[in-house]
Amino acid sequence: MQPVVKHLYVHIPFCARRCAYCDFNTYANLEDRIEPYIAALCAELTLLAQEQSQPSHDSPLAIVRNDYLPPTARVSRATLQPSIFFGGGTPSMLTLGQLERILHAASALVPLDTAEITLEANPGVLLGADMAALDYLRGLRELGINRLSLGVQSLHDPTLRVLGRTHTAAEAYRCFAAARRAGFTSINLDFMFGLPGQTVVQWEAALAEVLTWGADHFALYALILEERTPLAAQVMRGQVSVPDDDATAAMYEAAMYYLAAAGYAQYEISNWARIVEQQPISANGHGLCQPDDLDSSLPALACQHNLAYWLNSDYLAAGAGAHGHVYPQRYANLAAVDAYIAAVQAGRRPVAEWVPLTENDLYAETMFMGLRLNAGVSLAHFRDRCGVDLDVIYGDLLCELAQTGLIERRAWGVRLTERGRMLGNQVFARFV
Repeated sequence: MQPVVKHLYVHIPFCARRCAYCDFNTYANLEDRIEPYIAALCAELTLLAQEQSQPSHDSPLAIVRNDYLPPTARVSRATLQPSIFFGGGTPSMLTLGQLERILHAASALVPLDTAEITLEANPGVLLGADMAALDYLRGLRELGINRLSLGVQSLHDPTLRVLGRTHTAAEAYRCFAAARRAGFTSINLDFMFGLPGQTVVQWEAALAEVLTWGADHFALYALILEERTPLAAQVMRGQVSVPDDDATAAMYEAAMYYLAAAGYAQYEISNWARIVEQQPISANGHGLCQPDDLDSSLPALACQHNLAYWLNSDYLAAGAGAHGHVYPQRYANLAAVDAYIAAVQAGRRPVAEWVPLTENDLYAETMFMGLRLNAGVSLAHFRDRCGVDLDVIYGDLLCELAQTGLIERRAWGVRLTERGRMLGNQVFARFV
């Protein structure tokens, strides 16, 4: 059976301990469900592969066979690799054998030999750089997993304890170093800012320290206090305090300054990649872009899977609570582990909800997802993805946003200004 899709998300909902800020579909103390879950996950991937190889006319996912990568202002159709992303939860809780079974099942959907395969890992689970962790990391590479995303979050041990993380800053570094020794040449580090008790000076010190590690990619996110999380309750009760909006904005500006000075290109609102190669491709995917637009080129180490999201491309998803997107629909799987397992064991796709998407949804999502990229949204990309010219749909709104200094218009398309990136959510809301 030949692989038929470009992008696949696989959700692993298990955690050794649930973090205080987490609002994802994750569960602690369910280790006894992991093995039946893996069996169900492999069965779901097989069902997806069967549906893709022999789609019926009424199959809601049949259109994925026509999946394509639309170009952006700096990206040609050939730029993105196929991708598999193991998210969670804590995918690094799985054994090498369990991951091998999942990859084998996924190989009927995505070509493994050319895919970017990312695994999210918790340094507290990998337990630093001891021999067992090193062997595990080497095993991941042997399975074909070629990108590691480490959830470090902070280098301040007291803050890590408040967040409910199970590692120390020293263990996070040892884990990173072990991954390098194991052969990983593409490592992302996740950090949060605006954390309880954090100051701008502390954040700058953390940036200065972590930039000495030599990571390939950074994902830096402002803390969001999600309702019904323990951390939100602690803040409401006054047990801990978080920085105000001005301090959090100053931390974001510090991140942009420090990472640029260290040789990292910001290519998305929250993502930076180490510059090893620029890709100066024009709006139509051919030739060189204008010299003043070279700063918008995508670095070679940009996350291929996440780029697919920001380009509003189609992707499949498997696992409890996983969300997939196949225009003109998106879907969400059953979130509860036992319900998910039971549905697959009964031979059914474990989908909890199908959401139909209109043409207006396609236009809006192409814009507010694409504008997250520093490269913005090109006229060619919008036309390719939506089948209509950008100005026909959003000409008046784009003029208004340009007049207020939130976007800039170029011959090839539109992108956020620096001010627009600081007020991104306000811009995105205008397209909804």
